[in-house]
Amino acid sequence: MHDAAKLAAAGAPSGTVVGADEQTAGLGRFGRRWHSEPDAGLYFSVVLRPIENRPQAGNLPHITLALGLAVREAIIDSTGVVCDLRWPNDLLIGDRKCAGILTQLENRAVIAGIGINVNQSEFPVDIAEIATSLRLAAGRSHSREQLLIRLLPAIDEWSALDSPSILRVFAESSSYVRGRRVAVEIAEDDLLTGTTAGLTPDGYLIVRDDRGKEHTIIAGGVRPA
Repeated sequence: MHDAAKLAAAGAPSGTVVGADEQTAGLGRFGRRWHSEPDAGLYFSVVLRPIENRPQAGNLPHITLALGLAVREAIIDSTGVVCDLRWPNDLLIGDRKCAGILTQLENRAVIAGIGINVNQSEFPVDIAEIATSLRLAAGRSHSREQLLIRLLPAIDEWSALDSPSILRVFAESSSYVRGRRVAVEIAEDDLLTGTTAGLTPDGYLIVRDDRGKEHTIIAGGVRPA
């Protein structure tokens, strides 16, 4: 993502991709380490310029949701594996994570970092119960290159959709958007427990706590409660 951000700052066009066979400093939410086995996953960042092309698409949550839909579609088309979407940026197979997305604004560009567990056959002990791969789910290995080739046009297609369509399809494709009992990690030591109650027009998650009060979740790690 750092390299992609530098390229974007230098004027790199939308669609510019920076990939790696391994990450030695991969990061997730709250700066946590992202495990990336060499030559086993698809790890890349892409420069997007939706704000220049469509001013109304400058809402970062909408872009993140669109990217999740693109990754889901590409995985289905390439492997036949159907993933669940966990707001805002995780893809799950069953209850285990197989892909994650991070987005950040750099001037007028969006840098989207995408990591997909493709051909891992095992994981470190500390994440073995919460992580999986497309290989483990399908029982066979997959071409990382072919997945990337399918994913890049899917990113273009989903990013070009209007915001209401993105929100509607995401809600239809995710078991986490409505009626799901969750705990939301607002900060490292701050949890909100409640039931999901849909998305706001801006793409944020609504969680209704046990007293019936609705909270708009702008950022936070969502987990089953």
